[in-house]
Amino acid sequence: MSNQSLHFSPETETSMNAVLISASASRYEGDWSSIPHSHTFTELFYVREGKGSFLIENQVFPIEKDDLIIVNPHLSHTEISNGISPLSYFTVGVDGISFSFNDHRDFQIFNCRKKQADLLFYFNAIFQELDKKAEGYESICMHLLEILTLQLKRLTDSAFEVIPSQHPSRACAAVKRYLDSSYSESITLDDLAVFSHLNKYYLSHEFTKYYGISPISYLNRKRIEVCKELLENSDYGISDIAHQAGFSSQSYLSQSFRKYCGMSAGAYRKLIKQSKKQITSDSNAQSTEKEEGTSL
Repeated sequence: MSNQSLHFSPETETSMNAVLISASASRYEGDWSSIPHSHTFTELFYVREGKGSFLIENQVFPIEKDDLIIVNPHLSHTEISNGISPLSYFTVGVDGISFSFNDHRDFQIFNCRKKQADLLFYFNAIFQELDKKAEGYESICMHLLEILTLQLKRLTDSAFEVIPSQHPSRACAAVKRYLDSSYSESITLDDLAVFSHLNKYYLSHEFTKYYGISPISYLNRKRIEVCKELLENSDYGISDIAHQAGFSSQSYLSQSFRKYCGMSAGAYRKLIKQSKKQITSDSNAQSTEKEEGTSL
């Protein structure tokens, strides 16, 4: 007879002061535009199937099945799917924490394809718990999230720590909401100071501390996001787009767009149209191959 006895330390406690606020399962089928956006919470993005690209602050990274992307709060990002092998993925939103990586970046992409752990299991389990909301689901989700994080520490060579994330003040959050909804109006830092009842220099400092960008730079970036959406999905002229997005002139739009996107607005529209044509062409070719295969 053999006997193996294992002991567990009762002092071990959970270390994450986090709130799980969302989980979603998505599959890209060409039915929405990929527009850069940011969150006030940390996002975990896990690729279930397919291939594509992940854009983070104007940097582009290839992603595919079993890649995990962690994006800290207030970081602009989006995904672009491959037309032939569309992305299918989970996203999990976590408030109250952020990740401190050893390379000092606010994001990290982990390749989990060759690792001996099924991280997808934890994403599936979290999604199912939030979907069913059975008794005790909140506690189960939080424990699953902590296990997922500990497993990730085992798997990766890129050391990281989980740290509490700062929450913006009520005034800064109100200013951000105002900029998000009123970007088309003429807005100055003095206007925001009056709106928030704060000294403009203090407001700029606090806003930058919480969101990583000054309020006026945030406003310009928001306007650029609106311009990109209109360039992708409308036939408006660039002068009209500049007006709708809140730019004082077409020349100011052109200057800002080139600064943020590295190309002119016209070149961006042309690039998007070519990309859509390629996706349509790839989809038609794929459909033709399936039909030929069926006929055989």
